[in-house]
Order: sequence, then structure tokens, then C-alpha cells
Amino acid sequence: MTLRLWPRSLVGQLVFAVAVMLFIAQAVNFVLLSRGQRQQSFAHGGGMAVARIVDAIERDRRGDTRRPRDARAHEARERNQRLVISDLPPPVPPGAAHLPDLAAYVAGLLDEAEIPAQEVDAWALPQRQRAARADMPRPVFVSARVGDRYFAVRTRIGPGSGRLQGFLIWQTLTLYLLLLIPIMLIAWRAAAPLRGLTRAARANPALRDAIPLAEKGPSDVRDLIAAFNAYRARIAAMLSDKDRMLGAVGHDLRTPLASLRVRVEQVGDETLRDKMIASIEEMTAMLADILALARSGAGTEAQERIDPGALLGELAGDYREQSKDVSLGDVVPAAVRARPMLLRRALRNLIDNALAYGVRARLSVAVEGGMARIIVSDDGPGLTAEQIATLIEPFARGEQSRNRATGGAGLGLSIARDIAEGEGGRLALAARAEGGLDAIIELPVQA
Repeated sequence: MTLRLWPRSLVGQLVFAVAVMLFIAQAVNFVLLSRGQRQQSFAHGGGMAVARIVDAIERDRRGDTRRPRDARAHEARERNQRLVISDLPPPVPPGAAHLPDLAAYVAGLLDEAEIPAQEVDAWALPQRQRAARADMPRPVFVSARVGDRYFAVRTRIGPGSGRLQGFLIWQTLTLYLLLLIPIMLIAWRAAAPLRGLTRAARANPALRDAIPLAEKGPSDVRDLIAAFNAYRARIAAMLSDKDRMLGAVGHDLRTPLASLRVRVEQVGDETLRDKMIASIEEMTAMLADILALARSGAGTEAQERIDPGALLGELAGDYREQSKDVSLGDVVPAAVRARPMLLRRALRNLIDNALAYGVRARLSVAVEGGMARIIVSDDGPGLTAEQIATLIEPFARGEQSRNRATGGAGLGLSIARDIAEGEGGRLALAARAEGGLDAIIELPVQA
């Protein structure tokens, strides 16, 4: 499993990018400040040590008779300078930590003062327990050999970076509050209308009574919402024109078909008359299916709270009265919002398909992932994945002949799919391992 660090939302991406850039900037700032603080502390403590060493060298060259000398060592201690001059290397105090950076800095200062020093070293001395605080200057011990003499001096350098770290932490938190909160508010102000636009774009365009979205947010977002409202209005106008055209076509075609049926009744040849009547009835039924498919999402019926189990029970009773094998299986209590007549039509199409390609239909309701699954199961031969993918398209049929008695015009599943999507759900087909097919309408469960 891969770890996803980059957020998907606009607000998350803006906040994440600003937070990362601010952290990097503060890290660079910390490096520069700690380096400057170290140079400042070296300049103060190291400069004082070099001044004392240079002064001691000058006095040692002049020869100070007040300082006793013997064969082993010559030591001179001054109360204010804590200076040690010796012929032997000064002992390193116990617990001292070597400071190579300070030693290199002191060596550079001695070289600039034209003092030929060798074996320049520096150590940090252990502090007393009561004085060991992060904001206190640290005692150090610096030594240098000039000729055959060793000059050692104790001094102090500035505190470490602990105090600086605390300051930068508080500074970073303050910057986060000052920058991220306004950015989050600005991003939310831009993203909130976009979320509403996304929900509206996912809605069924056949719902003509959709209220135009309020134009809110930055000017770019407002322009986008205005363009979307105009686009949806044009789609609604086109769908309305299509409905009026189909209604006129249906009316104009039904009239000559009815007239033709009356004239066919007068044909004397009974066999020919029956064939002609069957053709007219097939044309009439196909016309009804085509009009239903075109209008599947455009009805004026209002959505209602529906109990799928009760609806399936009514449908199963209707089919049993027609001596058809339709039974009710497991039903999980659930409630959905849908238009009753359209949902009933979609289920009838699925049941008719189950009876056409099998000998019985089983109806059930399940709930999974917040969706009510209204299932129509048959015991037919089943379908392959390729057949399932194409079967819900208009005029696609599981039985390839064009005989209406063996499968209709191939519009039943398309109508059921459009109705399910118009109610905020979907239609799914799934082949069962033991044989047969499940046609499933999934709709959101209502609390």
C-alpha cells in the first residue's frame, strides 16, 4: 500500500504546499541564524582569548622579573585574565569537550595578528550544575604554542542554539497561524462553490426544475458558475424541445396505426389479417418503448419515500395473478426516495426480462454500503462480461432475432438504467456462479 501525502482537495493542496514551503524557509532561516550566532559567539569569546594571548606573548618577550621561572615550568596567573604560561602543554580539564571550530577560528585570528602559533586547541569546560542553563555563556579553554612556550586562557562564548530553537519554534507556529488560517479561509471560500457546482454537474440533467446555482466565491468561480447555469438552461431547453417533438411524433404515428388497424380488420384472409395485426401491434409497442426511453428521466412525478420490499410484494402479487412464477425472497427493511411510477416501470422491465429468458423471477432487497439493492434474479443461461457490458445499450438484446415475442425491442434494460440513474442510483447486471443473472437497481438509503 502506497502512502499518499499529496491531498486531493484544493484546500488541502494549498495548505500543504504553504506549510511545506514555510517549514523549508524556517529550516533555512534556522541554519543561517545558528551559523551567525556561532560566528558571533566565536568573535566575542575567541577574540578575547586571542587578545589575552597576544598580550601575554608581548609581556613574555619583554621579560617580567616578577614571574618566577624554574626548569620545569613557568606559570603566571592573572586574576582577571585566568592566563597560564607554561613550557609544557597545558593539561586538558576532565570532562572537557573538544571544539575544533573555535580552535580554527582562534588560529585564524592569530595568523592575522602575525603570531606564528602552532598546536592551537580549544575545549568546552563542564559547567557547574547550578549554572548549567541553555541561555548561559559557556566556559571554554583555549591554548596555543608559540615557539617553545604554551599560552592557555579561559574565556566564555555565547550560549548554544537551544534558545534559538525555542524562538524559531514559536516563530514558526505564529507564522502558521498568521498565514495558514487566512489561506484556509480563502481556499474554502473558493472551494465551497466548486463543491456545489460538482454536485449540480453530477445531477440528472433531465430534472428541468433544477434551481440555478448562486454565483458565489472569487470572480473566476462566479464566472464558471454563471457559465454552468447558462449551459444547464440550454440543456433543459433542448430536452423540453425533444419531449415536445417526441410527443407530437407519438401522437401523429398512433393515429395512422389505429386507422390501419381498423382497415386491416376488414381483410378477408384470416391468416394474412392476423399477421398484419401482429405487425401493427409490434410497431405500436415499439413506439411506446421508444417514447418511454426518451422520456425516462423527464417525468413530472414527484419523488416519494418508498419501501422497496412493499413495492416488490405488490409486483409479485400482480404477476402471480397472471399465473407467472414471480416470488418474493429475502427483504431487508429499507427506505428510498424515488418516483413510484417510474421505479415500478423499471422493475417491471427487469421482471419481464427475467421471465423471458428464464422461467421464473425471484425478487429481494439487500442493503450494502448505504445503498438499497433491489434485486431481480432469473434462472436463465446467464451472460458473459462482454454481453453484460453491451446489453443495457438501446436495442441490444440477449436473443438476437428481431421477433418481439422472444425478447422485445431491446429497450427494457436501457429504460430501467435511465430511470435508476434519474433517481440518483444505478443499474447493475451480475452473473451468478450457479447460473442465472441478477439485475440490481441500487438507490441511496434514506434515514
